[in-house]
Amino acid sequence: MSGHLDFDPVLDLAITNGLVDEQQAQELLDEKKRSGKPMRRLLLDSEFVTENDLLGMMAAYQGCEVVDLTQLSIPQAVIKCIPASVARMYNVIPIRTGTGAVTLATSTIIDPHAMDEIMFVLTKDVSFVMAREGDIHDRVTEYYGDDSATVADLLTSLEGEISKDPALAASEEVDDKGIAEAAGSAPIIQFVHLVLYNAVMARASDIHFEPFEKEFRIRYRVDGALYEMAPPPRRLATAIISRVKVMSGLNIAERRMPQDGRIAITVAGRHIDLRVSCLPTRFGESVVLRVLDQSVVSLNLDTLGMPEDVLNDIFNDVEKPNGIIIVTGPTGCGKTTTLYSCLRRINTIDLKLLTAEEPVEYDIDGIVQVPINPLTGNTFPLALRAFLRQDPDVMMIGEIRDLETAKIAIEAALTGHLVFSTLHTNDAAGAITRLIDMEVEPYLIASTLEAVLGQRLLRTICLNCKTAYEPDDDTLRTLNLTRSDIGSRPFYYGRGCQKCNSTGYKGRKGIYEYLRISNDIRELINEKKPTLFLREKARAMGMRTLREDGIRNVLDGYTTVDEIRLYT
Repeated sequence: MSGHLDFDPVLDLAITNGLVDEQQAQELLDEKKRSGKPMRRLLLDSEFVTENDLLGMMAAYQGCEVVDLTQLSIPQAVIKCIPASVARMYNVIPIRTGTGAVTLATSTIIDPHAMDEIMFVLTKDVSFVMAREGDIHDRVTEYYGDDSATVADLLTSLEGEISKDPALAASEEVDDKGIAEAAGSAPIIQFVHLVLYNAVMARASDIHFEPFEKEFRIRYRVDGALYEMAPPPRRLATAIISRVKVMSGLNIAERRMPQDGRIAITVAGRHIDLRVSCLPTRFGESVVLRVLDQSVVSLNLDTLGMPEDVLNDIFNDVEKPNGIIIVTGPTGCGKTTTLYSCLRRINTIDLKLLTAEEPVEYDIDGIVQVPINPLTGNTFPLALRAFLRQDPDVMMIGEIRDLETAKIAIEAALTGHLVFSTLHTNDAAGAITRLIDMEVEPYLIASTLEAVLGQRLLRTICLNCKTAYEPDDDTLRTLNLTRSDIGSRPFYYGRGCQKCNSTGYKGRKGIYEYLRISNDIRELINEKKPTLFLREKARAMGMRTLREDGIRNVLDGYTTVDEIRLYT
């Protein structure tokens, strides 16, 4: 493969066998970085190769055979030789065992790091054969059952291991060396792998490890709400948290100061980044992992679910040569995704784009991304001043937090740059008064600000248990609607089912309000009019508020009245 292409063994096989040329290979690598999908899947989806031919090439590369799992009967004794957590994490299944050895079926080339972890957990020599991905998934489900059974089984196994392993039994009291040994034990590794696997498969955005005096709680945040999983024994808290710290390259001996790190893992063929935050508490370290799975994140404005009128306005504004565009909303409402999508829209070879982020969440080809770290002195103002000497066309600032950052953003806009940033405000109009509260001169805001996008994420109703009902008069009054407004259209809610964890919701959808800075709005800004005046003028000029957009989604059957009440 040519030196300027990133190495991917599966893609290298496709090039060697003449299935793709160098240009196609680069396009596939770009798509892999954008979507997070494994190269094997991209090759198959692009129809450059059939699955059988790809399996044959990978088998020849690894010196192994291709097997048809549908024709194999695997004894339970063989299935039991590897934990369900390993099978699910790496999408493998054992097909035969020997003395101190096991043969696993896989659908891709196992990277060396994963190979080392598998061998360590299994304490066996491992060899591989190739099999179809769908067949492996079906057999894993058939032999290992659902995820909840796996959690219960592994917790039972952990309890048994505690009684046999002194390091685990005393992991709360031992020294740093003992903690390191406990964190490196096979049961702890298996358990942490399972927690990470289940979180990714449940579409969790965050994983919380929380030690309390008498319990150790692990929770997932899914669609904005926290859900607790079956808790492990309290005395394993230090070992489990230390395992997470080892994976993220943190100092396990440091338990008095906050630490931040990152973990890169592969789950069922998907490349996942985990952002790790460690915080000392009274009863141990609280650890939160932010799950960054680019394969489930769309960085395309067309697919964010914006109303057509809002989308068209944004398309026009992001093409402007200069000015400031701000996205507002609470933490976790998708502001960064929206900004990334705007940048991708204008990311062409003739423009220089720079971002300052704390931290960088996703890598985007063609954009220079700078991680902000105040602990090392690299602050937003420092980075932005350097940006102005880098001949940029477009700049993205992760957040405008203070007057100094705001002044540099305005200076950039006044000198011919397009600037994107975020603010934490309740709505679009509130961004203007927030800047004034920072003591930014109103005339500077009026002369540089082009638009403000306010957004929220609402949970969407589970399609499997979606149920229609007729809203009562009190509900309609809450939404400022009448019977004539809704006609014969029903409202919907989710009854709760296994697919949505009995919540009635599955997935989230954005609601938006887009405030374009017209001449009338500029006059109100110069007059320091309060948020209410700005909002009402924008409404008079056609802006749909967050609540009004939320009501539209209720009427269209996407979400519930309760979500509108809670978030708008």
